[in-house]
Amino acid sequence: MSKENSTDNEIRQSHSSLAHARDWNGSDDPGDPRNFSLGRRIYSTLAVTLLAFVTTFAASIYSPGSEEVARTFGVSQEVAILPLAFYNLGLAAGPLVGSPVSETSGRKVVLLITTPCFALFTLGAGFSNGIVALVVCRFFAGVFAAPAVGNASATLTDYTSGRYRAISFAFYYSVPTFGAALGPLVGGFVSQAKGWRWTQFTTIFLIVTFYIPILFTKESYKKTILQRRAKTLGVEGPPQVQRTTTETVRYFATTLLFRPLHMLLTEPIVTLVCLYNAFLFGLIYTFVVAAPWVYKTYYGFGVSGQSLSFLGMIVGTATAPFPLILIDRLLFQPRLKRFRETKSEDERFPPEHRLYPALMASFMLPACLFVFAWTARPDIHWIVPIIFQGLASLASLLIYASANLFMMDAYGPLY
Repeated sequence: MSKENSTDNEIRQSHSSLAHARDWNGSDDPGDPRNFSLGRRIYSTLAVTLLAFVTTFAASIYSPGSEEVARTFGVSQEVAILPLAFYNLGLAAGPLVGSPVSETSGRKVVLLITTPCFALFTLGAGFSNGIVALVVCRFFAGVFAAPAVGNASATLTDYTSGRYRAISFAFYYSVPTFGAALGPLVGGFVSQAKGWRWTQFTTIFLIVTFYIPILFTKESYKKTILQRRAKTLGVEGPPQVQRTTTETVRYFATTLLFRPLHMLLTEPIVTLVCLYNAFLFGLIYTFVVAAPWVYKTYYGFGVSGQSLSFLGMIVGTATAPFPLILIDRLLFQPRLKRFRETKSEDERFPPEHRLYPALMASFMLPACLFVFAWTARPDIHWIVPIIFQGLASLASLLIYASANLFMMDAYGPLY
């Protein structure tokens, strides 16, 4: 009788281990990243967010040195801007590979591999002896920098439930944009003191500084965590499809690589939101290139003054989390609470409620752009266009953040 009880206990334990290795063990499973300690979640959020900050900082810090690049390599100013443009093209191409790999191998391993490559190509850019080498190195630096941005949003989703996602994402979306605004300010002083090559070397110092905290983060991707748990327990984990090399390549190409392109071309909402976000992203770098020219031409600013003119954008992006969180607390959360009181848990709260900040800022953005352009002239004090440049940055970030939260709620983190 005791032997039978022992066998039954072993069977129950085996079934329990198998269940724990295939899904979370309830809402309080300690392996679920959303159940990590508050300190661990804050640390990991800061680590991935600051690494994402470096990617946009690296893009824009180059801009003030473009004139020196033009003189050094004997090219036009338009050609000297290409390293900035190609870095951003790299940022656009990188997620097509980095994001699918994170879905199969986990979030952390992608950052551990791509970030050193980002640093190496940035180093190559700093030592480039020709404009072609500089453009190529900057492009691949952008490619390997891109997963830091894509994986950061996925990691924050792993850590944060949908109800409280707006708070963490309010800071996450602001910090990389803050990096894009801060880059020209720092780059102006660096290039003036040490030359354009030190804009790249300065970036490497930041990459190394913010790469170290990533080493001490924990994996957050559910599938990877469960696979490791299954290996520890010695049981079968989540179902895995065995593929040959050819089938693996085909799977990446058809399912993971072309899926975002297919959604972009066949889902009108995806198309429109991406076009709007692309415009907002381009607007930031238009300011990065054009703003120094405006203050140099109309107000006679020197290199230091041109760099300081970005303080408006810096303040605008730094304050963006506060209206995002305020709108979430005053509008989104009360409506979500009333919805849950009258609807079942299976019914999904309409994702359109995420768009309240965008509804307000979509009118604010063109107005601020108009006033910035209208007031940038010698007979109006320079502080006026700087203020409206900052307000335009604030408005664009409110639209960008709420549009991305809408997309995440509408399609889910996987897509």
